[in-house]
Amino acid sequence: MSASKDNVPADANEHCPGPESAGAGKAAGCAGCPNQEICSTQASGPDPDLALVSERLSGIRHKLLILSGKGGVGKSTFTAQLAFALASNDEREVGVVDIDICGPSVPKIMGCEREEIHRSSNGWSPVYVQDNLAVMSIGFMLPDEDSAVIWRGPKKNGIIKQFLKDVDWSPTTDYLLFDTPPGTSDEHLSVVQLLRDSGITGAIILTTPQEVALQDVRKEIDFCRKAKVPILGVVENMSGFVCPGCHNESRIFYPTTGGAQALCDELDIPLLGSIPLDPSIGRACDFGTSFIESNPSSPAAQALLKIITRITELVQ
Repeated sequence: MSASKDNVPADANEHCPGPESAGAGKAAGCAGCPNQEICSTQASGPDPDLALVSERLSGIRHKLLILSGKGGVGKSTFTAQLAFALASNDEREVGVVDIDICGPSVPKIMGCEREEIHRSSNGWSPVYVQDNLAVMSIGFMLPDEDSAVIWRGPKKNGIIKQFLKDVDWSPTTDYLLFDTPPGTSDEHLSVVQLLRDSGITGAIILTTPQEVALQDVRKEIDFCRKAKVPILGVVENMSGFVCPGCHNESRIFYPTTGGAQALCDELDIPLLGSIPLDPSIGRACDFGTSFIESNPSSPAAQALLKIITRITELVQ
């Protein structure tokens, strides 16, 4: 049986057996294909739970992946502040899915780390930070905040699937944000495959200006293109430090190769904006509050607002 052209990556080999076939990534026709590693690590055949995930998420308007090739670039911080900002409009409903299984920081950053998950006839109830802002994370399930999650891939994939098919997300949710771990591994493959039928609006990729971060972002971009995830753009975080006294800006992480702007020009990807360092962002994360709401005149808050406005315009 020939593979459906809709499921075959654009850069696949001529005799691609199809990414869902039993021979995906292993057949003779897969040799040398740039997608061979991705196809060989996913389960063969259609997942019977995909229909349940699609049904559960059918009413959600926009599903956004927040990605970063490198750890420590502020991805979870950006996810939380994006969620707070979107939910500042009372007419919007926003959800956050923390799929960083081994490092679930979203509960702390969003001020709900001591909450618990409850079950109902409709499934797991997410934790509500406010009336229109819901969060789901494995952090709510741990015996204490210092407990390590020591899981292999299949168990991680299983909990991510539960977050999508068993959580009672509001059917009128406008934005569902996915905070992901660094890299291009199990969690990323799982969420992309589980959202395939219900659709991914796009990915936002975080980086810092120095080349050591940018080289991993290039891998993240390559992953998105191979997995057919639309890229909304790149956000350069920690792009400089604005002194609160004299208001002069200093470069902490120097862009030796041109920073995110040069990367975006090279790969033809939009640069959504740059966010300077601000100590108040760290304090807001520690206390689980909205940085933009508490520091509206900060250059970093103004930069965040411009980026968020651009994201909402892009997805409309």
